[in-house]
Amino acid sequence: MNESQLVRGLGEQIVERLREDIFSGRIAEGERLREIDLAERFAVSRGPIREAIQQLAWEGIVETDRNKGALVSSSAPNEITELIIPLRCTIEKYAVRLFFDHLTEDDFLVWETILEKMKRACEAKDFTLISEHDIAFHRALVTRSQSPDLLAIWSSIVSRVRRHFRESHLKYANPIQIYEEHLPILDAFKNKSLQKALKTLEDHIE
Repeated sequence: MNESQLVRGLGEQIVERLREDIFSGRIAEGERLREIDLAERFAVSRGPIREAIQQLAWEGIVETDRNKGALVSSSAPNEITELIIPLRCTIEKYAVRLFFDHLTEDDFLVWETILEKMKRACEAKDFTLISEHDIAFHRALVTRSQSPDLLAIWSSIVSRVRRHFRESHLKYANPIQIYEEHLPILDAFKNKSLQKALKTLEDHIE
């Protein structure tokens, strides 16, 4: 692996970690992303940090302002959330259609690993981690479509409804139900039933 590949790989890891922190609420809405602080956190120069922020801005997760710098985008108000959630559902169902005929055991392993982490977070009642793994599961579905544009649109939408994820999780009397509600999606994939998978996914999201 050459130096440029290493740099690119490191940048992708930084983007992923920051995205997870923002979606899970570890980094709050409106919080400023300071390049010097992030460079110290990840033990890198400011170059990869600047590129990571640009990527997050392209996804709509971060807003850049000439005077204030990079700020975490705000979640949408409730009335807009009601509009956005069906759009998110449409995107995820479209992604499933793209990859459904090409499912592999490696795909199942990726989703099972995320759900196992979600299960442990539910058992620990760690709602920050629950949100992180919930979003990671659905992001993995869209990523599997191998469509960068689709993933970017999805990321922008989920950035606007990330508060909805956290608030909806807090309504569960027993968090393990959050984990259990994801299992039928994976079962439908394994049973190779596209229509069942789409319906299960739609019911879960909406």
